Amino acid sequence: MPIRLQRNIAILSVVLFIGKLWAWYLTHSVTVLTDALESTVNVIAGFIGLYSIILAAKPRDFDHPYGHSKAEFVSSAVEGSLIFIAGLMIVYEAIDQLLQPKPLHQLDVGIYITGATGVLNFIVGTYAVKVGKKQKSLIVESAGKHLRVDAYSTFAIVIGLALILITKLQWLDSVVALVFSVVIMVTGYKLVRRSMSGIMDEADEKLLQDVITFLQQNRKNDWVDLHNLRVMQYGDMLHLDAHMTLPWYYSVKEADAEIHVLESMIKQRFENRVEVFVHIDACQPYQCKLCALENCPERKAPYTQQLEWKLANVWHDSKHGKE
Repeated sequence: MPIRLQRNIAILSVVLFIGKLWAWYLTHSVTVLTDALESTVNVIAGFIGLYSIILAAKPRDFDHPYGHSKAEFVSSAVEGSLIFIAGLMIVYEAIDQLLQPKPLHQLDVGIYITGATGVLNFIVGTYAVKVGKKQKSLIVESAGKHLRVDAYSTFAIVIGLALILITKLQWLDSVVALVFSVVIMVTGYKLVRRSMSGIMDEADEKLLQDVITFLQQNRKNDWVDLHNLRVMQYGDMLHLDAHMTLPWYYSVKEADAEIHVLESMIKQRFENRVEVFVHIDACQPYQCKLCALENCPERKAPYTQQLEWKLANVWHDSKHGKE
């Protein structure tokens, strides 16, 4: 689904780019030209995104043991950079139009053509954002946001052209373009920032908190503690690695069963493809006071209170209970 949608987005970007060039040829409006220049970014980003999503869908191999999903972050970073550059280009063209006004032609025809491209961009962009979030595809979501930003700037251009047509004040063309150039550059920055966070494996605090809360609510009495927890998400793949403390006398078979219980819980809750890497630690006598396991044959101290798993104590690389 994401690959087919991204392919359609790339094809649509070419068609709309041609339409905007036609509108510029008819009107000689620098604002329409600016909209067309912004659409060149759509074309480039559309095909980069298509290549990246095909690459990201490939299974992991010997050279890429963690898969190819990070290609989505690279694509999104390129797209965000291109959006930001497009915003700068709009600023330049708008200022140039203010300083050296040029006569406009057939604004009514330009409004119809440009408006139609904006409506198509908004419809497809909204759908792409919805699908991208559902499929957890950063490429499709980013492409959809880019199309919607392009639609917003196109609508602003249509308003500007209409005002110019009514008032004959050509400077309104540049003012509207300058305002929306800021919106475009902010959107580009946010995409780059989000992509760099993924490339650098920056912690997703909300996702981490969701995982911790879920595990705390469903923890078993023999799960003495959980520490050194790391959670990362690439596309629809969720990676979780942690250290879990179990009773020291558990056999390998029993410990393996607990890991599979944990993995099944995560898959059921987050509906992702999940990779779980859990290092098993043996409990220590000082942890008996935190262990809620009933009838433990090796208890060295009475149980007092189970330590609640929170963000503040599960990411540290140290066992709980040691003074």
